[in-house]
Amino acid sequence: MKRRNFLKTSLAATMFAGIHGTLTAAEGGQMKREFYELRAFMLKPDKQKLVDDYLGKAFIPAMNRLGISPIGVFYDAPELNPPPVPKPGQPPPPPAPTPPSLYVLVRYTSLDQSATVATRLAADTEYQKAGEAYLRVPATEPVYDRIESSLLLAFEGMPALDTPERKSRIFQLRTYESHSEAAGKKKIEMFNKAGEIAIFRRCGQRPVFFGETLVGQRMPNLTYMLTFPDDDARKEAWNKFRSDPEWLKLKVMPEYADKNIVSKIWNRVLKPAPYSQI
Repeated sequence: MKRRNFLKTSLAATMFAGIHGTLTAAEGGQMKREFYELRAFMLKPDKQKLVDDYLGKAFIPAMNRLGISPIGVFYDAPELNPPPVPKPGQPPPPPAPTPPSLYVLVRYTSLDQSATVATRLAADTEYQKAGEAYLRVPATEPVYDRIESSLLLAFEGMPALDTPERKSRIFQLRTYESHSEAAGKKKIEMFNKAGEIAIFRRCGQRPVFFGETLVGQRMPNLTYMLTFPDDDARKEAWNKFRSDPEWLKLKVMPEYADKNIVSKIWNRVLKPAPYSQI
């Protein structure tokens, strides 16, 4: 049993060291880009308040004590996410899977910081006490069906998170899947080097972060978040983007055509929790 545990520990350490070494080399020996953990909660009915109390009164304060901030918490906004309308003559699409109820975004300055946070929280007695109702929930009263978590590396073109002003606003979370690793890298290049991030900004789509998924679901993919004053501003910005002259030139380049580098797009409009730091 000891040997088995040793092998598991050694394997995890080797995988982590491999990722760390690769990223360090890619950054010229300096870890300049941030890392993001995106957690998606599939909550059980009537558990929202319990989770809000845990995140706002236990998790976020504890993470801030560890020097990890800001922490973003976002609710799914179903009223702003209407189902797709089928094209004339086509059958309606199959029902989409139920989206997560809540998202948590954590910003890390290094891989080491992300790797040690669970151990450090476990040793934080103030956190354990404040979060007891959530952390010690009985098996008969689960809080969620599951939590899906992804680890992302910030793009070179936007190496750090941009926290918007705290006022009435909405957020848009988008994930682009690709059919291969090379195609995924090409889409990232489109943002980093071909100017797509600059077009976003010019058209009123303010980015919060862009990240390449290192570990997570539906890989290879990239995920980014935008913020807008309201849903009308979001629609106006996207309409402006679609007719932007630079975008119209960029999207017809064969190497950047969606059909060649993007296989699926996931999109959700979110609202921030009252205690969210983003």
